[in-house]
Amino acid sequence: MKFSGKNVLITGAASGIGKQLAITLASYGLKVWINYRSRPKDADKVKQQIEANGGEAAVIAFDVADEVAFVEGIKTIISSDGELSYLVNNAGITNDKLAIRMKKEDFSSVLDINLTSAFVGCREVLKSMNKKRFGAIVNIASIVGETGNAGQVNYSASKGGLIAMTKSFAQEGSSRGIRFNAVTPGFIATEMTDKLSDEIKDSYTSKIPLKRFGDPKDIAEAVAFLLSDSSSYITGEVLKVNGGMYM
Repeated sequence: MKFSGKNVLITGAASGIGKQLAITLASYGLKVWINYRSRPKDADKVKQQIEANGGEAAVIAFDVADEVAFVEGIKTIISSDGELSYLVNNAGITNDKLAIRMKKEDFSSVLDINLTSAFVGCREVLKSMNKKRFGAIVNIASIVGETGNAGQVNYSASKGGLIAMTKSFAQEGSSRGIRFNAVTPGFIATEMTDKLSDEIKDSYTSKIPLKRFGDPKDIAEAVAFLLSDSSSYITGEVLKVNGGMYM
């Protein structure tokens, strides 16, 4: 795939899907900025792996829920590289429980990290990208943002809001050639799903037409496509990567 930009910021890139996003995008020749909040050793390992494979990477620490820190982080990248070509809003948390037991803080804390932080990131990069009339953003949403899920009222709301927000940003950025798209992963094999029992895994797998969990590489390649010049006429789209679980 061809990329006209030179660098990308990935939030929450020290592990899981974010880690694979960093490795894959670096393999396509982009300088990857690996954001983390509290796992410096893991972030450094991702950087070392990328560099060992001939790629270029840098580590940048800030809490995406801290608006000032997020804004300063973007300024740091632009000051270093002269631009920020691409952004992947990947950072996210869960705090699952039934709605009748969910406190307001349980709800708002998930929205702050999963949705509001992505808004800040999209807003700030749009400012700089407007000047160059170039840039692409991918927001990592979720299948439950499309279907809902019991026990995940907060998470579903954050990811559903992220989808709607992506479409709105796409309309605002289009006149300057800036593209916004979203990816909605289904069940992906990560450290989080590794903790599930075989019984639960089998239950989920039975509901997936392709009969397997996805690999983080499936998400990373989808994101690479949406950032690349190969998708230059695609904006405001939601790309489902879920094995057919929701069509």
